[in-house]
Formats: sequence, C-alpha cells, structure tokens
Amino acid sequence: MSLFNTETIQIEELKNLLENQIPIKIIDVRSKANFDQWHIPGSELLPVNEALQASNDNVFADMKFNPNLPVVVVCQEGFLSRKATEQLRDLDIEAYSLAGGIKHWTRVWNTAEIQFDDTKIIQVRRAGKGCLSYLIINHGEAAVIDAAVAPQTFIDLAESHQAQIKYVLDTHIHADHFSRSRQLAEQTGAVLLMPEQDILQYNFTPVYDGDQFNVGKAILKALHTPGHTNESFSYLLNNHILFDGDLLFLNGVGRPDLKSSGEIARQKTAKLYRSLQKVLNLSGDTLILPGHYHQPVAFDGTLIGETLKNLKAQLYLLNLDETSFIDEILTNMPDTPPNFEQIVDLNISGDAGNYNLIDLEAGENRCSSQM
Repeated sequence: MSLFNTETIQIEELKNLLENQIPIKIIDVRSKANFDQWHIPGSELLPVNEALQASNDNVFADMKFNPNLPVVVVCQEGFLSRKATEQLRDLDIEAYSLAGGIKHWTRVWNTAEIQFDDTKIIQVRRAGKGCLSYLIINHGEAAVIDAAVAPQTFIDLAESHQAQIKYVLDTHIHADHFSRSRQLAEQTGAVLLMPEQDILQYNFTPVYDGDQFNVGKAILKALHTPGHTNESFSYLLNNHILFDGDLLFLNGVGRPDLKSSGEIARQKTAKLYRSLQKVLNLSGDTLILPGHYHQPVAFDGTLIGETLKNLKAQLYLLNLDETSFIDEILTNMPDTPPNFEQIVDLNISGDAGNYNLIDLEAGENRCSSQM
C-alpha cells in the first residue's frame, strides 16, 4: 500500500514520517558541495544532478533499491527531484518528490524537552536551518527566547502545557533569520524584551546587564555578553542553565566580523573573548543551550546542549589567551552568510513586509567562527 496517492510529498508530510519513525529512504540528488552544506537528517547523497539536468533517462538503471521501502527524493527547489521520481517510478519504486526541495525544508521544526526542578524547557529546532529557540515554562507562565519559527508554534506549545506567554526575548539582532519575536509579543500581549540599544525601529522594553525576570517561580538573569554583536545578551535560568544566543556553540564561538573589519573587528573579537571569560566563570555544571546548531537537526528528541566544563575541555578556543584567541578567530573566518545585511535590516524594522522569507533564509547558518 502506498504512503500517498500522489508523486509529490509536502514538507509537513515528510516531517510527520520522520517524527513517527516510518521507514523510508531519503535520497538527495544535489551536488556533494550543496549536500555537505545542509541536508535532511538521515538522507543519502546520490549526486546525479548533472545527469538529470542533461535529461538522461536512465540515471537509476544500474542502482539497487529496496522495492519495499518508499523513497523520497530531494533537490534544491523540487524540480530535478520530480524528474528523478518519474524515473524511479518507471522502475516500480514507490518514490515521491519533496515539494519545494531543501529550500522549503528550512521551515521545518522539531522539539526536545528537559525538566529542571519545576521548570520545563522546550527547545524548538529549525531542522533545515539549525536555529534554536526556547520556550521556558514554570507554574503557568512562559517565556520565549529567540523566536525563529512562526508565532503560532510557540502559542500552541504554551497552550498545550497550560501556560501563558509572559515574556518574549531576543539575545541579539539576528543576521541569519527573521526574528518572529515582535509578532509573537503582539499576538500574545507578552512583554517584548530586547537588548538595550538605539538601533531597533519599534517599541520594546530594554534589557540591561543584571536585570532579572520572573517566569512563574523561575528567575531569568540577563548577562551582557557582547562580541558577536555589540548588543548581545545571554540569559541565565536559576543560576544553572544559560541561553547564550550566538556567544558559544557546541562546535565553536560566535563570529564577530559581520558588518565590521580591520580594527573594529579586532575590538569586537576582544569583547567576545571577555564575554566568554565572563561565562567561563560560571559553574562548570552550567548547561549551555546555544542559539544555533551546526548540523541538520535530527528528529530524535535529543536536546542540543552541553555543560560548560565539557565545552571547555572540548573547544581549544576557550583555553587560549586573549591575543592568541583574537588572532585565531580573525584568521579562520568562514564565508559571510548569504543575505545577512537584508535580514539584519528586516530585524531592525521588525517587519518582513512582502519579502519571501523562504528565499531570504535559505541555506545553512554561518553564525559560528569555527566550524
């Protein structure tokens, strides 16, 4: 019996298959370079894009497929995957083309949860982008940090846990995705908390270093941690869990070079170093929950996070002196993220207008200075 009565599968349908662990085979027909940048968890690379573009009618003739395992074909935007699907079906393989391709997959999200004392934390992960948002719930109240998916997602999650969203916060002005925080605050009546600065063009409640906010009986403490951007903040929950935005990742640290170069970039890198030292003075058992992940996010419910002491042991950057740190960061910077200036401008205005966010946000996140 076929999974679907069509040759095309929508991204939400594929998401449901993965979440429910339905046996399928996902093949990615893009180039290896594109696959290595970002792909769907569990997918297999078959770099036949050139053959498909050349209208080769026998691309899969010599390949072996399990006739009992449905195949989902992925390309960049869903065009070549349709060609591939037609050829696979001619070979009696149950195949489906992913509508919109990997570009539309950037909208898909999944979750992981942890319980700390009487506080629940839901990590909302954009599987196709690596953006990590957080919903904190305690005694009927909730806060959202770095809302990177549709506002209704957080509203529904909060309601399912009988909680009302009280605060919406961003750790900084983002450069890789459009922040949904302003819209979420407007739709819920929550207080919009943003780092103190004079850049944003809409109303918000400014956050200052050392400010504390009660979410139910939990306490969020604001720590100014500039470097990635000058206004970057981290938020410490009950002195035990740190939501650090783009300061510290599981594979490196935030990049300080966007919209800066030369001596200004060096000054920002020095700020980044001092912010990291501020965090490294916290307890080694502090759980670091970053704002991004550098790999496709699996649908396994496993939290993306690590203790501070483990990160210090794993990341050599955290053990350098200031001069060595600055030199290492500025000489090993990855490519500049696509569209970052447009995205920053939209986040400053707080309004995406008529922009196609799928096109604007497509591609891997490049927030880390060490990959």
